[in-house]
Amino acid sequence: MPSTYYNRLAPYYKYLFLDWNTSVERQAAVLDGVIREFFGTSARRILDAACGIGTQSLGLAQLGYEVTASDISEIEIEHAKAEAAQRGLNIAFGVADMRHLREHDAQPFDLILACDNAIPHLLSDEEILQAFEQFYHGTTTEGGCLISVRDYAAMERGGKKLVPRHAHQTNEGHIIVFDLWEFAGEYYDFTTYLVEDLGQPTANTHVIRGGRYYCVTVAKLEALLKQAGFAHVTTLRERYYQPLLVGTKR
Repeated sequence: MPSTYYNRLAPYYKYLFLDWNTSVERQAAVLDGVIREFFGTSARRILDAACGIGTQSLGLAQLGYEVTASDISEIEIEHAKAEAAQRGLNIAFGVADMRHLREHDAQPFDLILACDNAIPHLLSDEEILQAFEQFYHGTTTEGGCLISVRDYAAMERGGKKLVPRHAHQTNEGHIIVFDLWEFAGEYYDFTTYLVEDLGQPTANTHVIRGGRYYCVTVAKLEALLKQAGFAHVTTLRERYYQPLLVGTKR
């Protein structure tokens, strides 16, 4: 798991979004609708198992959900805590690995969440199944999980790929963000570049290395969720900014 990458990215994480605060509210509204549709209004206790700096946790807590949030990056957890404090939100945060959630939270949740392509950081089917089994045993009999991922089956893979993120205007100039993806078989390593252009002949550049993803397909994830015990798996492709997989126990 790339905790080193995300520890270094944490101070700049918001720049990955065009408007992070707007994304927090927009994503929560979509997830709230999906939760109500598949789990009803009684699903209130949520564990965000890959919370980052709180992109989903904060918005769901603002909507009244009882949120517990964890991530493998201790620095991102510190940023998430600060964001929650600024909003006056009571969220229980902790550092945890998705493959070992039950060691940290023994009481079952109504729902476990892992968005923003977090699952493909697990680099084998066996590791993903281990996490999904934790999700299954960590939820109530009426509960389940929501995960969002990139659709790797629809993606052209191979070689090196330059992936633009966003350009942000600041009081001093601009911050430009982009990634470099380097593919090797079913995996790719990625490096994030943040260029601070202050209008001078040279610019400050932050290079954040160490990210790696497994190009696992949505179909494989559906199969692994069922293998973990989830009775029904649905993939929603038009509701969220990434394909959203819903695993229910009933």
